[in-house]
Amino acid sequence: MSLVEQIKSKAGKTLKTVVLPESYDERMLFAAQKVMEQGLAKIVILGNPGEIAAAASAKGVNLTGVEIIEPATAPRLDAYVDELVELRKSKGLTREEATNLLTARDNLYFAGMMVRTGDADGEVAGATGTTGDVLRAAFQTVGTAPGIKTVSSFFLMVTKTPSFGENGILLFADCAVNPNPDAQALAEIAVATARNCTAFLDVPARVAMLSFSTKGSAKHDDADKVLKALEIAKGIEPGLQIDGELQADAALLPKVGEKKAPGSTVAGKANVLIFPDLDAGNIAYKLVERVAGAEAVGPVIQGLAKPINDLSRGCSVDDIVNVVAITAVQAQA
Repeated sequence: MSLVEQIKSKAGKTLKTVVLPESYDERMLFAAQKVMEQGLAKIVILGNPGEIAAAASAKGVNLTGVEIIEPATAPRLDAYVDELVELRKSKGLTREEATNLLTARDNLYFAGMMVRTGDADGEVAGATGTTGDVLRAAFQTVGTAPGIKTVSSFFLMVTKTPSFGENGILLFADCAVNPNPDAQALAEIAVATARNCTAFLDVPARVAMLSFSTKGSAKHDDADKVLKALEIAKGIEPGLQIDGELQADAALLPKVGEKKAPGSTVAGKANVLIFPDLDAGNIAYKLVERVAGAEAVGPVIQGLAKPINDLSRGCSVDDIVNVVAITAVQAQA
């Protein structure tokens, strides 16, 4: 069973409600049908019911069992307006401005408030909207997880080398969001990724804080940042198996780990790799995917109080279905 199939199996065990705000993109309609057929989640689509029904009919899409909500006439709109005004009062948001945000065509703020209030368990967007738009609405509605201020991302990397990580599966972070995280942000990325390792792989995380240095083999401010992040992460999540600074070979290869970091519970057997900046993370995941032939599942957004995930605007229907399953599993955790 592939990793994606495992995720889908887990999603189907406890159905969560996932909202799709971009009903005007036909890929979302096809994806909703597939999610329902595969029993991965309960689906809510936002938009005009008549327009959605007409588009579904024209494309031969069966939306049986899918709930359709029009934000502008939704019974919960006033409650969402009240809460959003309260949330953004320090920014001076008015009721008129909040109403405009919640009834905007992209539906991102309405979807975010559904997730915030528990009317939905998660959201998937970005087929049409930009990453900036999706994350901005998510940050202003759902907010970040307790003890975490950094929204980041991770990839599940399915390699062809079973000795790496968990039967060849590793989590890479951050590879898509934060260009140059400071020590605090790097620590929060590590903690969030460790939690997702347990959620998706059902195993304890073994987190390697990567660097060009292992245990002081080189002296530089960049290596010092990783060391500081290590200590902060231990403070956020006591008991977390985490070590650094480690070079990639020391993190992955037992013989190298034993030599360069003797006594480490992580060196040589890491299943989570935390990169010091976006340059390193993005380059690494693309190289492992393209050169080593690994499958990259993601990016998956993390650090939010509740799961909201961003799609590539070039995503396929199957991509959307897979991200819905991932979001459902995050909601279960």
